[in-house]
This record gives sequence, structure tokens and C-alpha cells, in this order.
Amino acid sequence: MYLHHPTSSELDLPTVLHALSDPQRLRIVRQLAERTGPCPCGSFGLDVTKSTLTHHFRVLREAGVVSQAVVGTSKLNTLRRGDLDARFPGLLDAVLAAERAPAAAI
Repeated sequence: MYLHHPTSSELDLPTVLHALSDPQRLRIVRQLAERTGPCPCGSFGLDVTKSTLTHHFRVLREAGVVSQAVVGTSKLNTLRRGDLDARFPGLLDAVLAAERAPAAAI
């Protein structure tokens, strides 16, 4: 099974930001950033249907945020931190830090 992954030079800021704009996808990215190895799609503990989870991973993969490798019947996911940091220095760290920070009082 072939899965398209954009090259580093094909990473597009609006597409990456769109992929990171969803709370569920941010949760996936945060968990991948904290883990040391590839993780199967079902290991993220998201309370969504399988089709919704598949959609979120497809958006992240097609944006170049994650890499997926098919192993048997599973897709193993890794964060493309190196590619993202090279193309958009500091973006991933800023998004992850902002996501952890408490909302400012209005």
C-alpha cells in the first residue's frame, strides 16, 4: 500500500497550520512529540470513530506533519519534527507550547 508523503520542500505553511488547527490532531501531534518511537493509530486514546481517526491521520500525513509506515495491518506514525523544524524553524515548538499554556483571562 502506497501512502503519499510530501517532501520537505513541498511542506506548505497554510496546509501545516490547517492540519494543526484541530484539537484532536493537536493531541495526536503532542503525543507523538512525547514518544520515542513509531505508534499505531489506535494507541492515542481519542474518543472518535475509526473513520474520523483515519481522516485526522490522513490530514496530518498529507500536510507533512506525520509519517506513516504500513506494517502488516497497522499504520505506524512518527512526527516529522526534523522536516518541520528545517522548513519552519520554531513552529512546532511554539504550537506545542501554546497548546499547553492556559488561556488568558478576558
